[in-house]
Amino acid sequence: MAAEFIGTYTNSVNKGKWVTIPANFKKKFSPMAKQTVVVTIGPQQNIAIYPLDKWNQKIAKLESGTQRDKELLDNLRTFASTEQKMEANGRIKIGTELLEIADIKAKVIIKGEGSFISVWNPESYKEYRNKKLEEHKKSFNSLDYQ
Repeated sequence: MAAEFIGTYTNSVNKGKWVTIPANFKKKFSPMAKQTVVVTIGPQQNIAIYPLDKWNQKIAKLESGTQRDKELLDNLRTFASTEQKMEANGRIKIGTELLEIADIKAKVIIKGEGSFISVWNPESYKEYRNKKLEEHKKSFNSLDYQ
């Protein structure tokens, strides 16, 4: 089983629409993932990258879930690219449709989301992060960290 993906990295998209998965994330892939990923639509205006083993677990969970789960499954499959093997340097190809949905041009933020990796337009990520910070300040204080 893969280790948890956490942290954020700034990277770029090259002209061929390739994005490089950070080495710290790449080394967390389990042997069961076989360095293979599925790229699909993310939960925000972003892109989700699942290691193959995590994708298979997610699909199995959604297939046996509620009607809402099955709708999410349909959406994930509708926007998913075919399985692809990461290159040795961690590069993966992102489809034009997903790049357009996420409004990604040249730069990206790559964020660990626990069991998957998200890819963001830097401005969208900044807005998302600022909103989360404001919510955090209202909900938690130093006692919550004890």
